[in-house]
Amino acid sequence: MTDAAMPQRLAAEALGTAFLLATVVGSGIMGETLAGGNVALALLGNTLPTGAILIVLILVFGPVSGAHFNPAVTLAFLIRGEIGGGPAAAYVVVQIVGGIAGVLVAHLMFDLAAFQAGTVLRTGSGQWLGELVATFGLVLTILALVGRNPSAIPFAVGLYITAAYWFTSSTSFANPAVTIARSLTDTFSGIAPQHAPAFILAQLIGAVCAVAVVRGVFAKAQ
Repeated sequence: MTDAAMPQRLAAEALGTAFLLATVVGSGIMGETLAGGNVALALLGNTLPTGAILIVLILVFGPVSGAHFNPAVTLAFLIRGEIGGGPAAAYVVVQIVGGIAGVLVAHLMFDLAAFQAGTVLRTGSGQWLGELVATFGLVLTILALVGRNPSAIPFAVGLYITAAYWFTSSTSFANPAVTIARSLTDTFSGIAPQHAPAFILAQLIGAVCAVAVVRGVFAKAQ
């Protein structure tokens, strides 16, 4: 990461998270529209663009802000002492705002109402565990590579999320800002707002667990 000023870092976080959510929601709408009722095909159409855009966004914005785009990732770096409390709070705010903006743009691109509430029911211990596992794996991937092979992070994150869409019961939100934003879309990628808090709690627990595991497993390597 360069010595970019905080406004530049915050702009990078906001833009990156906005593009991420525009991709998640937009590809979900497009995938469902073209899949003809085949949910597996719609999910595949949602998965591949999401993994691809993460690689692009981390390559583009990583040198400016570190390309967190995710309060769980920011929390992990806060716990490790690699970002201060004030900057971390600012990152989280712009990530959430950027994510919501990305959802609104996706709606407008597909001629849908800009403001919606999610209705897709995503709840239960299996899905909560899925979110914990998804976020744990994502943060583990980032922290394991940041000190040893940072140039691999964009590709590792993109590939991990592509896989996690399919091996987790929750389809891997793995991001509190994404979860909040997806509660504001009544489309394929949405989540009912009342189910978002449990997802977010599971994600934060997963991030904290990942920090602890990385300290134990990769301490000597880093």
